[in-house]
This record gives sequence, structure tokens and C-alpha cells, in this order.
Amino acid sequence: MESSASSSSSALGAVDPQLQHFIEVETQKQRFQQLVHQMTELCWEKCMDKPGPKLDIRAEACFVNCVERFIDTSQFILNRLEQTQKSKPVFLRKPF
Repeated sequence: MESSASSSSSALGAVDPQLQHFIEVETQKQRFQQLVHQMTELCWEKCMDKPGPKLDIRAEACFVNCVERFIDTSQFILNRLEQTQKSKPVFLRKPF
């Protein structure tokens, strides 16, 4: 049993590059989803004084501005992530 445990721990040390890339991508997705949640919460708290049947002009303008800033920020983050990914070396699997 101990030999299987030691082989498992040594296998964990050698992470498959494709698995590592998948984990990095999923982590980035999670960070982006957290950002969306934070921005939604921020815009709601900033722009919504009192709930009602419809938005007043001020709240509507505030939401539009907040969403536009969110889109700008998201685009900036995505561009930065893309630049980061391009600067990392790509691990290719060797053919058998």
C-alpha cells in the first residue's frame, strides 16, 4: 500500500501541461465571474436608491454608465489576460 501512496504523490508532482492549462483557464473564468458579481453588486448599490415598478431617469443613467465602465474594464482585463497567455510558452504534446 505504501508504494501506491508514494507513486501517487510522485505522480502529483508531474502535472500534465494540458491539465495545468485547463486549470488556469478555469481559474480565470472563476475570477471573471467573481468580477461580474462584484460589479453587479456595486452598480446595484450605487444606482438603486429605492426599488419601484420602473427606473427613474437618474438610476437608468447610472446603470448605463456603470455597465459601460464594466464593459470597458472587462475588455481591458481580457486583453491583459490574452497578452499574458501569449507571453507564456506553450507546451505541446510529443507525438508517440
